[in-house]
Amino acid sequence: MEYSQLLEWIEHAGYAALFFALWLGIVGMPIPDEVIVMTGGAVTTMGLLKPVPAFLVTYLGVVTGLSLGYVLGKFAGAPILDKIRRKKNMDKYIRISENLIQKYGNFALSFSYFLPVVRHVVPYLAGINNMSFWRYACYSYITGFVWTLLFFMLGRFLGSDVPQVGMLIYKYGIYFLWLLSTLAAIYILFKLTSIRSRER
Repeated sequence: MEYSQLLEWIEHAGYAALFFALWLGIVGMPIPDEVIVMTGGAVTTMGLLKPVPAFLVTYLGVVTGLSLGYVLGKFAGAPILDKIRRKKNMDKYIRISENLIQKYGNFALSFSYFLPVVRHVVPYLAGINNMSFWRYACYSYITGFVWTLLFFMLGRFLGSDVPQVGMLIYKYGIYFLWLLSTLAAIYILFKLTSIRSRER
């Protein structure tokens, strides 16, 4: 599916198109999740969809798609992982996901959102490792809300430039995460410094 086809699909199916495009991400939609979420934001500036319902449907598409991976990991276990591993280049992403979980534990669910493909593998591993659903939801759904809001608003700002910027973010996701973290740290430091100077 091309970006133009996604727009056509949204024109015809509306909110449902956004939900199912993201929900089907677990089986490998040809358009990256980042582009789909930003498209959700972009179409609200075109007047095709209303912002609040479009965001909510987009968020539900993201978290239910990733939750499907968790459920499959929980109930189907290792055989699913073996099938994924046999796909082209997937062994690399599985290793990255396993290393993230080993190094950061539950927080890997939060970091994985910013890593294309890995975001779909980590929920499988969380399910296989018998993480409780409530713990999974706590880490995944909160980060999912922030991640979806970030890209949705970016889409509203970018408009027709969504496909190009989305592909860059998809390709350099880890650098985008570091940039975002650095900007957040600078903002927090600036705020703390402002508060302290006012207290004096």
